[in-house]
Amino acid sequence: MKRTVEILGIPFYNVSQNAFVDELIDAAVNKERRFIVTANPEIVMHAQQDLEFNRAIQQADYIVADGIGVVKAAKSIGKPLKGRVTGYDTMLGLLEKANEMNMSVYFVGAKPNIIDKLIEHVKFKYKGIEVVGARDGYFTASDSEAIAEDILVKQADFVFLALGFPRQERWISTHLDKFDKGIFMGVGGSFDVLSGCTKRAPDFWVRFNLEWLYRILSQPSRWKRALAIPRFMLAMKKQRRHG
Repeated sequence: MKRTVEILGIPFYNVSQNAFVDELIDAAVNKERRFIVTANPEIVMHAQQDLEFNRAIQQADYIVADGIGVVKAAKSIGKPLKGRVTGYDTMLGLLEKANEMNMSVYFVGAKPNIIDKLIEHVKFKYKGIEVVGARDGYFTASDSEAIAEDILVKQADFVFLALGFPRQERWISTHLDKFDKGIFMGVGGSFDVLSGCTKRAPDFWVRFNLEWLYRILSQPSRWKRALAIPRFMLAMKKQRRHG
C-alpha cells in the first residue's frame, strides 16, 4: 500500500528521491503507465482555489514534495516525509537510468531555442537514450491531439512536459487515458536548466533549502508567485489547529 501524508487535502507520497527514481524505472521496464505531479506550496495553494486543477492532480499516481515548505509542513503535523523529491532531480535520475537501459524519451515544452539546445545536450550526454520526439511549448489546443497521437505512435518510455503548472498537469490529465504505457511528468522550468540556458541554484542554496529565494533574486518577476508561501504557512497553521 502506498504511504502518503495529506497536506491541505493533497496526498503526498512518502518516498526518498533515489527510491522514487528506482520505482519509476521498474514501472517503465514493465511497460506500465504513471502520472507524476511534483508539488510545491504554490501548487498546493492553487489546488485549493482551482477545483478543475485539483481534480487533475488527484488523478496522479504519485504526488511528491518538490518544495521544502511541504516537507516542513509534514513534519509540523507529526507525519514527516523522507525529504524533497524534485522534478529536476527525478528527471535527471530517470535520464541516467534510461541511458544505461537504452530507453526512449519524448520532450514537450519550453521555447523553441531551448528545446533545440536540450535535445543537443541529451544526445551528447546520454548517447544510450533515443529521443523519439520533441515539441516546444508554443502550441494550440488543436495541436495537443496531434502531439498526444505522436507520443502514442512513438511509444515513448518517458514523457517530460515543461509547460509550467497548471498547464502541464492539465495536459497529462486530459490525454492520459489514450496511453497504456509511459512515465508522464511535468517538470516546469527544468528544460531551461538542463539545456544550460538557465543556471540552477548553486549547491550552497540547495543545501540550505533556499532555492526558492535564489530564483526570486535571479528573477524578481517571480516575487508574486512567492506570496503563495506565507498563504501556505497560514493554511497549515489552521490545519494543525483543527487537527
